[in-house]
Amino acid sequence: MTATTPASFTARALLLDMDGTLVNSDAVVERCWRRWAERHGLDPDEALKVVHGRQGYATMAVLLPDRPMAENHADNRVMLAEETADLDGVVPVPGAPAFMAALADLPHALVTSADRALSEARMGAAGLPMPETRITAESVGASKPDPEGFLKGAAALGFEPADCVVFEDSEAGIRAGRAAGMRVVGVGPRAAAFAPDVHVADLAGVRIESAADGSLTLHFARA
Repeated sequence: MTATTPASFTARALLLDMDGTLVNSDAVVERCWRRWAERHGLDPDEALKVVHGRQGYATMAVLLPDRPMAENHADNRVMLAEETADLDGVVPVPGAPAFMAALADLPHALVTSADRALSEARMGAAGLPMPETRITAESVGASKPDPEGFLKGAAALGFEPADCVVFEDSEAGIRAGRAAGMRVVGVGPRAAAFAPDVHVADLAGVRIESAADGSLTLHFARA
């Protein structure tokens, strides 16, 4: 946070990205995408700059813009299977267990670019409870930075977009939250560069209070 960033604000519901926000899966992501980039003659370091936040086929379309989309979707199915099978190094983001426990009876949803199987595998590996409401890759027709996922998450919870706060770590996710008309809390080092409404180092920097009227007050420690 900066000196001009509010130390707290209110909401009615929270929409949570998974990778980089609740779960640190960077080790797996880097292993899988480095292999993919090398197979296609790409610089792995450059590829890793754009993989976070998007569905795999959308990342592939950025990296190989002239390739038929059908090939991207086929490759994405292989990538999802590889990522789902590889859970080595998947851990919760600091503060995530307490954060999710505080949300247990409050309105919240998972909005992730992972598919259902991958989200279940990674949340389980990190020891985090799966939200009852979740928007996964199967739920949407467009990947982040399109706002579809967040808008569907808000609708599923029964709240207007302006009443929801997004927690995200990536450029694509932060752009999607903004496009949905929601405030965005950026989590972790990647998020700082994309000017979220609030930036925290991790979820240990967030405290949630609920009021009798159903409103939530989010308190933020400086990143």
